[in-house]
Formats: sequence, structure tokens, C-alpha cells
Amino acid sequence: MASAPSSTSDTAAADGGIHLPDTARDLVKILVAGPFAVGKTTLIDSVSEIRPLHTEEQLTEASVPVDDLDGVREKTTTTVAIDFGRISLAGGIVLYLFGTPGQERFRSLWDDIAYGALGALVLVDSRRIDASFDVLGLVEECGLPYAVAFNAFPDSPTHHTEEQLREALDLEIDTPMVTCDARDRNSSVDALLTLIQHLIDSNPAEHR
Repeated sequence: MASAPSSTSDTAAADGGIHLPDTARDLVKILVAGPFAVGKTTLIDSVSEIRPLHTEEQLTEASVPVDDLDGVREKTTTTVAIDFGRISLAGGIVLYLFGTPGQERFRSLWDDIAYGALGALVLVDSRRIDASFDVLGLVEECGLPYAVAFNAFPDSPTHHTEEQLREALDLEIDTPMVTCDARDRNSSVDALLTLIQHLIDSNPAEHR
């Protein structure tokens, strides 16, 4: 396998995505990470071929001191454990997607959720770039290769250059960085494919 597959599996689509396709060859655990209210649940919803698992709860007044709602006042729920979805790609690759909680108070869950993952797609909100630092630190502490996807919100700034965004996040030059719309399936799949290609390029011997 020299490059990332370019489309989802027709077999999965044919049976409604309930069962693994007969062509499934590589089962890959991927984290979908990012700060609070960045769109992780939305992205998994948009691509999952099975009914996604969510562990969302209503935000309450008790969470006000620990959940920063600056810039996301419309947010009314939060993931308290994981989101889970699955997507089959061409070439026999099946991604198991684990969405991680974005708040510091759920940090104790990270080691368990990250166990066995091959990489992470880190969603970033360009309106709140500094909110991503802690999550990027956690991903790097786990030693996971990752790609960064800027989730496009209606009021996201458009004047930043790629160089400015990369510098703001202190990203290595070889860390992939893309823009996506987590609500759009094709856009979300493209972001995941960017990560998969990065994993292949980082470990070419494992994907011959």
C-alpha cells in the first residue's frame, strides 16, 4: 500500500455499514482530539458508517468554573467519556474513531483512550488557537503521530497564512495541516486521509 485510499469502501456502503466488509485488512484505531467545542462529535457523526456512540451530557452551572465557554456560548452539551464511530476505506483499511474529551478535568481518561492508537487527528478552532495547546501537548506526550485540521466555522478568520497558523501552534514542518468542515462527510474524510497518508509516509516499511 503506497498511498492512502481515496474513497470509502463500496462494500460497507452496500450493507449499510453494520458489518465489517469482507475486504477489511487493516483495522486502525485513530483518536479524534481537540479542545472543548471544536467539532469532534460532529466530525465522527459525519463520517461513521455505523450509528455513532456518544457519551454527551448537558452542561450545568457546576461546570462553569472549569469549562471555558468563551467564544462558544451556544454550546449546551459536552463529551464526558468518548465518541466512537467506524469508517471503511478503500484498500481494506477500517478506521475505528475515538473522540476524546477536550477539557482538562477529563485528562485522567487519556491514557486509556489513547492505548493502541496509531495516530490522532487534532481539530483546531482558528478563533481560539490557544485552546488547542493542552490537547496538542497530550498527543505529543503520548508519542502519537498526528495531523492538524482547522475546523471551518462561519466566523472563522480567513486572513491567517499557513505559515502564521503553523507558527502559532508551534508545529513541526512535516506535521500535516489542513482545513475541513466537520459537518461535511467528504471534507472530514479528506482530513482523515491526510492523517493516514502521514502515518504511511512516517512508517513506509509497515505498509508495503
